[in-house]
Amino acid sequence: MATPPDLSEKDPELVHDATHDRLHAGDFQEPDAPAPASKGSSDMLSSHTVSAPPTPQRRMSNAERVRSDVGEVLARHSSVEDAASLASIDRPPSEEEKLPAAKIYHPLSFPVIALLMPASIFGVLARLGLQAITTYDGRSIFPLAWVQAAGCLIMGFALGMKEPFGRFYGPLYTAVTTGFCGSLTTFSGWQMDVFESWINGTASHRDWFRDAIDGVGKTVFTLAISLSAVSFGAHLATLIVPRVPTLPPPSRRIRYTLSALGVLVYAAAYPAYFRLPARYRHDATAALLFSFPGTLARYLLSYTLNPRLKLLPLGTLAANALGTALLGAFTVLESAPRPPGPGACALLKGLGDGFCGCLTTVSTFAAEVAALDGRRAWLYVGVSWLAAQCLLAVIVGPSLGVGHVSRQITCVYE
Repeated sequence: MATPPDLSEKDPELVHDATHDRLHAGDFQEPDAPAPASKGSSDMLSSHTVSAPPTPQRRMSNAERVRSDVGEVLARHSSVEDAASLASIDRPPSEEEKLPAAKIYHPLSFPVIALLMPASIFGVLARLGLQAITTYDGRSIFPLAWVQAAGCLIMGFALGMKEPFGRFYGPLYTAVTTGFCGSLTTFSGWQMDVFESWINGTASHRDWFRDAIDGVGKTVFTLAISLSAVSFGAHLATLIVPRVPTLPPPSRRIRYTLSALGVLVYAAAYPAYFRLPARYRHDATAALLFSFPGTLARYLLSYTLNPRLKLLPLGTLAANALGTALLGAFTVLESAPRPPGPGACALLKGLGDGFCGCLTTVSTFAAEVAALDGRRAWLYVGVSWLAAQCLLAVIVGPSLGVGHVSRQITCVYE
């Protein structure tokens, strides 16, 4: 007698389609559906054409919203009422993407953590490079706007590609979203940029009203461009996902090689810091040293705290507030009347660009704001922005008056 086929050996595409049909087949069924008609009654009904009523459209229920991925929510212009359901943004694809158990990775597994290392380094390098090429005299757009727009665009696209990432190799999704996009964008740098507008940190020839206009402009424009970019990226994914071929997952040897290369790429940051000329330390190499620790701290805060509160993503809020406070403290040390030596100044610059820049994120923040419903979204934005500005006012403000700290960086890096 032939043995029944093993369902676990089905094509993942077929498993997904069958699961999708089972999940959505009964969305609009009547609670008391009549029993199937007999043959005689069916013949009698066939002579009369009965038009079925149009399928009613309704908002997604809480269970469906939790089950749906954030990319789908953004593409549908929908929203979620439970912030805890957004905890999956930073995690690798799981059962919610209808993946077989063999393709699901624990969020703290070694392949996931290993790929965060090179992704953090590449994200920092991309941020520093974008800031370098967009900083020039007479510019119309401040450099961080380009950084936030690029990171949020890639973030929205990756959210829409979460299921294809999971079918191929789940840790790559976390590397792109949490690692690269989270390190490319920076919440702490944005908040420090706004705070420097209030205090006229660039010593521009303008009055207090123009200082306020500059700070408000950076706040509103960054929010607008970030939310627009993450939504646009999610819509791009909906156009591309149907045309993406199903790639075979990498073999065990390739997976192990990727993990080993990830560790080696980050390990190379240490000899790069000491072997390359000292002039590169404050520009890049010091930031590379602290990139992965910042990303890992943000990832652990998100993994631990985001599922705990339904009102707003607590882990992302804590990471952004902590990173902004640390950046304020490092900036005070770099602007002291008697700054430390060039080596210490390079490390302080690296802590600000690397650790604080990777600990805080605008890409995840924008995705969460875009996915939350209106009341929770604006509450989340207001609490995050006010907490960061208040922390900077408490840390940087007194040092400008009592501590006689300069409004400009006094550190000498070479």
